[in-house]
Amino acid sequence: MNALKAWFDRNLKGDPIIWFIVILLSILSILVVYSATGTLAHKRAGGDTEKYLFSHALYVGFALFLMWIASNIKYKYYGGLGKFLLMLSVPLLLVTYFFGSAVNEANRWFQIPWTNIAFQPSDVAKMALIATLASLLAKRQRNIADFKQSLIPMILVVGLICLLIGLANMSTAILLFSTCLLLMFIGRVPLKQIALLLLVGGIALSAAMMLGQRGGTFQSRIASFANKEEIPYQAEHSFIAISTGGLTGKGPGKSEQRNTLPHPYSDFIYSIIVEEYGLIGGVGVLFLYLALLYRGMRIVVSSTKPFGGLLSAGLSFALVLQAMVNMAVAVGLGPITGLPLPLLSMGGTSLFLTGFSIGIILSVSRGDHEDQLDAAPDQNKRRKAFQAA
Repeated sequence: MNALKAWFDRNLKGDPIIWFIVILLSILSILVVYSATGTLAHKRAGGDTEKYLFSHALYVGFALFLMWIASNIKYKYYGGLGKFLLMLSVPLLLVTYFFGSAVNEANRWFQIPWTNIAFQPSDVAKMALIATLASLLAKRQRNIADFKQSLIPMILVVGLICLLIGLANMSTAILLFSTCLLLMFIGRVPLKQIALLLLVGGIALSAAMMLGQRGGTFQSRIASFANKEEIPYQAEHSFIAISTGGLTGKGPGKSEQRNTLPHPYSDFIYSIIVEEYGLIGGVGVLFLYLALLYRGMRIVVSSTKPFGGLLSAGLSFALVLQAMVNMAVAVGLGPITGLPLPLLSMGGTSLFLTGFSIGIILSVSRGDHEDQLDAAPDQNKRRKAFQAA
């Protein structure tokens, strides 16, 4: 046990509780995705169910590797990286909107020329905006109430990115905008200025809804959720999966609704978790996300520098808010959104960037811990000098 702890302390830097939560969710992800992709394997892989097991396990492993890399980079560099990625995201989002690969009547995927690699620029823009906004808030703490120098740059960057994302992905844009509002509240922005940002953001999202590719779909999903007489097909089978799971579930790999529920390995993976692992498994997953949020916010309280605390808060909020929305949709507390469950759903770029984001949170916790260790000798010297005097 001591050898394991020594290896952990030597190789896995940052908050150990966050590492434990992520590894636990990763193991569960591999098990549930393997169970949920049976029908998909018969349709696309000739019945080779192990294909998706190995590919998803490889993706999870690479996401953990990215998390480890990000945790070993000093978090002070993420402010500049965020601004660079944000400037890169604007043309990428525009090119994707007009020329990207269409999925469900929306151009969300950008394919790198001469390769088979595709990713969603909205995932990159989301992480970049949070890092940039955290940097802006940290640098303007002394004059945070200044409208011209502080608020206008934030309004411009938040409004523009949310507008561009909302043209093809309204759910992600709304969640990102909500995260930015929470981050500004933590960053001590006056409520009057937050209200102004809320107005500007509402205008930007409304424009995206009217001009974008998925505005009609978004409105129809809201209407379907409000209509209690007719239950959408996805929601109906999700309810069946959850209601038949009971307290302890049917057991791993014994889900029945995985064969009829659309996207049981991504959008509705939480329904499969409850069906196979029961209410205990569903509540356990919810607890792990809340614990992840708690550890991320704990870093805010103990952070020695504003940027680190705000960066950790923004990324923690973005991750856990998306998880809450996904689970709320599965149990019928919200309209269908198509958002994956972070760390659990099958995916590529979303899983990788989630791992990288958590690595940044770990980097902040590691950096603050090292700052405290570095400061301790100086404090001892000052204490001894004071006592000698």
